[in-house]
Amino acid sequence: MKKLINYFLQGILYLAPLSITAYIIYSAFMFMDGLLQKYLEQFFEIKIPGLGFLTLVIFLIFIGFIGKTIIADPLKIIFQNIIKNIPLLNFVYTAIKDLFSAFVGKEKKFNKPVLVQMSGNSELEKLGFITEQNLEILNEIDKVAVYFPHSYNFSGELFIVPKTAIKKLDVNSSEMMKFIVSAGLTSWDSTKKTKV
Repeated sequence: MKKLINYFLQGILYLAPLSITAYIIYSAFMFMDGLLQKYLEQFFEIKIPGLGFLTLVIFLIFIGFIGKTIIADPLKIIFQNIIKNIPLLNFVYTAIKDLFSAFVGKEKKFNKPVLVQMSGNSELEKLGFITEQNLEILNEIDKVAVYFPHSYNFSGELFIVPKTAIKKLDVNSSEMMKFIVSAGLTSWDSTKKTKV
């Protein structure tokens, strides 16, 4: 019985945000459609079906724009300025932010999948991603930084390897990440190819 109650509550948690959003959009559509049609019929004696929907879409775009430019971005800047002044927190926040932006941000880092020969004459190779091409700061001109994700985990290893040990792969980066993280168990979508 306890499990059933737990599943019931989980179901509510999954459906509530979607249902509430759908209800609000539907109510707003009905309200705007009714309001606009009423005035159009009263003053111009015309009826335009779907005008409420168009108005609602424009209204939601406007609210999204206002939310992002006037509310979200300034709050983000204030939050980042506060974080910058707290040394340890700044270090952790910056590292996590860089990690997330490497996966989904504008500065994606995991978009160059490679196959690395692990030692000179060995046939042992590892799949990874080039994350940095310029290692002059480490005085390693002929090397690149390669990140090796662990299977079934959100951690990995970073190796500095000779450029000659790298073989670039003509595969989609997200497919490669899924392949590595799942320990090679995901089905490979050969139709998704990206020149690297």
